[in-house]
Amino acid sequence: MARGLNKVMLIGHLGKDPELKYTPGGAAVATFSLATNESYKDKEGNQQDRTEWHRLVVWNKQAEIAAEYLKKGQQIFAEGKLQTRSWEKDGQKHYMTEIVVLNFQMLGRKGEGGGSAPDIPPPSDEMAPPVQAGGEDLPF
Repeated sequence: MARGLNKVMLIGHLGKDPELKYTPGGAAVATFSLATNESYKDKEGNQQDRTEWHRLVVWNKQAEIAAEYLKKGQQIFAEGKLQTRSWEKDGQKHYMTEIVVLNFQMLGRKGEGGGSAPDIPPPSDEMAPPVQAGGEDLPF
């Protein structure tokens, strides 16, 4: 019997340049937002567009590559898994769901920042532990 599957695949545009930080243990971590768009027709037959925003987290060498090569507005393919973190602040419990990126690829034509990043290493089984919520790692 399968134990479960947690897999996310997205194609979208970066909402901002990746922000690179390092954990106290020295692991690189980059965060950025990704917008995905969909079009559909409503009940009256009018074309509607909807944008969904996703928070992405990239670890280790891939984080450094993302910070160097990815720019706001660039289209990428990202593959990873959902992860939800929680923390308490002022007695209130907060939650954040993000996509931990295991692999990404730049899309688009060469002149538009597309193509592949140089030798992005495949994800290892040894991922850095999630950043503990609290202190400087809070999103606000």
